Amino acid sequence: MGSETKASQNGPAVAAPQAPSGGAIECDWCLDFWYPAVRSNRVRTGKLQAAMLLGIPLAVGRDNQGRVFAVRDSCPHRGMPFTEGWYDGELIECSYHGWKFDGHTGRCREIPSLTADQDLDVEKIRAKSFPAEEHDGYVWVYMAHPGSREERRPAPQLPKFSNGYRSIQLEAHLPCSIDHGIIGLMDPAHGPFVHQSWWWRGRRSIHEKRKIFEPIPNGFRMKAHSPSANSAPYKLLSVYGKPITTTIEFELPNIRREEIRCGDYWFSSQTTVTPESPERCRIDFVAAWNLFRWVPFLTPVLRWFGNRFIGQDQRTMEKQAEGLKYDPSLMLIDDADRPAKWYFQLKKGYIESKRNGAPMPHPMDGPATLRWRS
Repeated sequence: MGSETKASQNGPAVAAPQAPSGGAIECDWCLDFWYPAVRSNRVRTGKLQAAMLLGIPLAVGRDNQGRVFAVRDSCPHRGMPFTEGWYDGELIECSYHGWKFDGHTGRCREIPSLTADQDLDVEKIRAKSFPAEEHDGYVWVYMAHPGSREERRPAPQLPKFSNGYRSIQLEAHLPCSIDHGIIGLMDPAHGPFVHQSWWWRGRRSIHEKRKIFEPIPNGFRMKAHSPSANSAPYKLLSVYGKPITTTIEFELPNIRREEIRCGDYWFSSQTTVTPESPERCRIDFVAAWNLFRWVPFLTPVLRWFGNRFIGQDQRTMEKQAEGLKYDPSLMLIDDADRPAKWYFQLKKGYIESKRNGAPMPHPMDGPATLRWRS
């Protein structure tokens, strides 16, 4: 990793050249990655589900064998959305002229208006299709860079550390770009102000924190450490009488993972900020755990608290969006905003490496210690 470097704590506030200026929209997407398009329970056999991903309308479906697929929600004939038509578990039928397509390949199978003597090879006509996989309650869709020859990796999966666990999925829509959504997700200083509650933390609990970060491929990790003493949920884990550690990491294009361990007990979560359009994104949260499995109604209770927690972020971003309409000058400071700076540098480096073929630079040359109050 290299020698540990100490980040400046008391340096002056500095402008953030990589950050979007106010309401300006960053339209560069990180391609050659998987993104969660829609919740699995909304994709039923015999019915297409509309989704928006990186500004592209999708029709997501499930065939008679239970396999998922995704195609651009636009018939290549005259642009009619496929979701306005029909799907029988085998072929998609456009509602405008009855053209039929295979959802997995996008290949056209039938054009009803053709006569017997017309020799058009209909299978040469294709709707745009996308690789799709189903994991952890989501249909993931691979968004490839045009002309990319990069080997496609499997879709991300939530790490799990034993059999016999429970899980939940939550979501919230944000009226902002993916960049603002992500730096809000990784912001370590907003907790006592946005999430102040009797069941989480408040302003009186603010104290100085010191964490060590290390580089990982396409991201960075907050090394395993004892969780914050001013967060009530962590205090509950003391009933197990085991040391508690938490590890947090971020990985391009949009994934935050957190792992809490307490002896043989664990809690694992994965949060993604999914770009639907340049000015709108979605928080998708999935968690699994084997903690407190003996507690009745634990899953609905956690779902309630989780929705409250994410709802606080959602309302904050809605208020921020009003301020960003007027394109104010923005800034990032050390040390609390250093992860946000790393994100912008990682994203810029990744996109430039795709454009020029050069190796992607990493903003960290080794471990770094950050300090802030929250």
